Amino acid sequence: MFRTALRNVLAHKARLLMTVLAVMLGVAFVSGTLVFTNTLSNAFQNSSAKGFDHVDVAVQPVDRKASGDDVGKDPELTQADYDKAAAVPGAASAIGVLNGFTAVADKDGKLIGGGFQSQGGNYWGTKDARYPLASGSAPHGTGEVALDSETAKKAGYKVGDTVRLSVDGPVLTPRISGIFTTDDGNVSAGGSLALFDTATAQQLFDHKGTYDEIDVTAKAGTSQGALKTQLDKALPAGVAKTTTARKLADDQADRIASSMSGLKSGLLVFAGIALFVGTFIIANTFTMLVAQRTRELALLRAVGASRRQVTRSVLIEAFVVGTIAAVVGLVVGIGIGAGLRAVIGSLGATLPDGPLVVSPGTVLAALGVGIVITMLAAWLPGRRAAKIPPVAAMSSIHAQATGRSLVVRNTIGALFSAAGVAVVLGATTMSGTSGKGPMGLGAVLLVIGVFVLTPLLSRPLIAATAPLLRGFGVAGKLARQNSVRNPRRTAATASALMIGLTLITGMTVAAGSLQHSIDKMAADAISADYIVSLANGNPLSTDVDKKLKGTEGVTATTPLRNAPSRIDGDTEYLTGVDAATIGKLTHLTVQDGGFDVGGTNIVVDDDLAKLHHWTAGSTLTVHYEDGKAQRLTVAGVYEGDALMRGIIMDVTTLSPHQAHPADGQVMLTMSGGASEANKDRLVAALGDNPAIQIQDKQDISNGIAQVFTLLLNMLYGLLAMAVIVAVLGVVNTLAMSVFERQQEIGMLRAIGLDRTGIKRMVRLESLVISLFGGVLGIGLGIFFGWAAGQLLGTAMPTYEMVLPWGRMVVFLVLAGVVGVVAALWPARRAARLNMLAAIKSE
Repeated sequence: MFRTALRNVLAHKARLLMTVLAVMLGVAFVSGTLVFTNTLSNAFQNSSAKGFDHVDVAVQPVDRKASGDDVGKDPELTQADYDKAAAVPGAASAIGVLNGFTAVADKDGKLIGGGFQSQGGNYWGTKDARYPLASGSAPHGTGEVALDSETAKKAGYKVGDTVRLSVDGPVLTPRISGIFTTDDGNVSAGGSLALFDTATAQQLFDHKGTYDEIDVTAKAGTSQGALKTQLDKALPAGVAKTTTARKLADDQADRIASSMSGLKSGLLVFAGIALFVGTFIIANTFTMLVAQRTRELALLRAVGASRRQVTRSVLIEAFVVGTIAAVVGLVVGIGIGAGLRAVIGSLGATLPDGPLVVSPGTVLAALGVGIVITMLAAWLPGRRAAKIPPVAAMSSIHAQATGRSLVVRNTIGALFSAAGVAVVLGATTMSGTSGKGPMGLGAVLLVIGVFVLTPLLSRPLIAATAPLLRGFGVAGKLARQNSVRNPRRTAATASALMIGLTLITGMTVAAGSLQHSIDKMAADAISADYIVSLANGNPLSTDVDKKLKGTEGVTATTPLRNAPSRIDGDTEYLTGVDAATIGKLTHLTVQDGGFDVGGTNIVVDDDLAKLHHWTAGSTLTVHYEDGKAQRLTVAGVYEGDALMRGIIMDVTTLSPHQAHPADGQVMLTMSGGASEANKDRLVAALGDNPAIQIQDKQDISNGIAQVFTLLLNMLYGLLAMAVIVAVLGVVNTLAMSVFERQQEIGMLRAIGLDRTGIKRMVRLESLVISLFGGVLGIGLGIFFGWAAGQLLGTAMPTYEMVLPWGRMVVFLVLAGVVGVVAALWPARRAARLNMLAAIKSE
């Protein structure tokens, strides 16, 4: 039986090629994802580990937020703490470290590093082993700065050049004193690093005589653990905590692995979709192969082969096919992993150097996925073939599926579909977080149910194309009849396209509706012309608001100044605004009371009011970050949204309780409204600062739209893998169908249907099946998009479903194109059949 199975594989090489390709693509996606993420993770871990080469124990201030107390300022590491750390017996040296946001502009005034990776710090001196100088000298005084070599190279800076940079608002123009090299992870990821001398850094980062961290190196013969123990004894309890470099490196590796796991999981989901679609093709292929070899299998049964041996022979074929596909997929996947890294590098992202990582786990996953998926898909056709009685098989009585089997299938499909719809509808009534799980479960049940019901749905839906196909004469009529002749095969072929288009349409509907809702929210909640903020989301210096108030054309401004507080034992964030102008810059819907934030009056959003049982006139006690308490009155309850929510109060009431006041954003209006001239005026007033972004409502919407567009394009690219597999499925089905119908095609040729008519018949059959799958996919996608919108609508009152009719038409046309392209080779093969040889074939 083993030799027979191998001979069958070799005898049907061309027919099994599409199956190998389908499995290979899915395996390549899986292995490519694992290779790419493992390589990236390994490179970042090695790079971050180098950052701890020059420290044995790090001393950091106690994090009050980690203990659940995020009201009040964290303790700071003073010069006295530094002196104590440097003086412990096991310490060879100590460095006081400072960090902060520092935006660096290129020679055209554009921000380098993307904002979030724009960092600054202190250079400890010429012996600072963290940052070896490549050229120049260490910075001294407020007029000098050192830049990392990657940033200098990208911007074309050299020692002696003047550079524009900003820390929290004002623009500085120091001279570049030196250029250094570094293994810093932010720089490796494409960010920038600017270093000042320690005194300047303490002044710029608002650390008067204090440090963010103290890095201590051990003397020869002193272990990291021993040095940590000495530091714990020397430093004040409750102020400083110590961590060994080994522990820091391990924690950093865990964080990198955790961040990579999200990317890995996302990519593996799409690989799973491609494999799921490929499963239909494998099952379809083996079903047709087994049907073509029914007499051969029956003869094996007649000469003594058992049912188990017949099933085993089919599984051996599947094992051979799966192994070949898995090995080829692994090799292709390694190439994909290397290619992804090169593509990301070509897009401007700088990644740390490191070898391509092909772990044993990746090899085992590729082989396991390819072989297991193929054998599982082939098991049912093999089992079905083994059940056919030898006499019935030789007489071809087995050919048609029984009516009872279709009734059972339709019943199961109806139950799954009904359960899926019920669970999805139930999930739409839940809150956003609690409804995700049930909605995912309902979506899976519904997709399975529709797949099972596809043979039943194929007849009425394909019958609806009859008026269109009549225009193609006999070829059109035959194409329609061939499409519904074997509903199981049609269902398996169309389902592959259905799944891909369901996901694409659902995401397009949800993303478009969300974008429309955010635009509406911005228009409804904000009447300001511009919103000013830092590029990385950090707080702005209060000087920005002062400068904007004095700018020509500015009619009203308000800061949005945030601060943590304690109310009834819970942490709540306060937003300080200009009580005189906030009403002109927003138009929030007030549900109870009035919008009055003067003095000790506050307004709260509706969710917070429900949580604390507040109404207009309620009083509460707030504990500020400086430890002082104050009695406040709720003047009104407003309808919160993603842009404005929480507790809003007068900034003059809040600021006295802040040690370092800073604004999250500044909102303003100008005479003449938003215009290019007014925006240029604001940019000039703020000193052409690369760190500050000035956005009108359209800019905010465009920024959000850009994120959605980028995400959708990435998802379209990933789902294209599933569509490619679906195309292979259509090609495979049609090729098998042509092979099965050789006699019929030969007879059609003999009675007058020319080669053009044969090609047209096969193409129309493929087109009908593809459009059938496209219609099902778009219909399911709209339903899932609506359901996801209902779930989002619980947290976004402005949510409104928008159907992208243009894109849906494009998706349907693409489904038709898939059908036409997939039919090219089978149609050509059918037209070239020798009619006499075909008529004689059995």
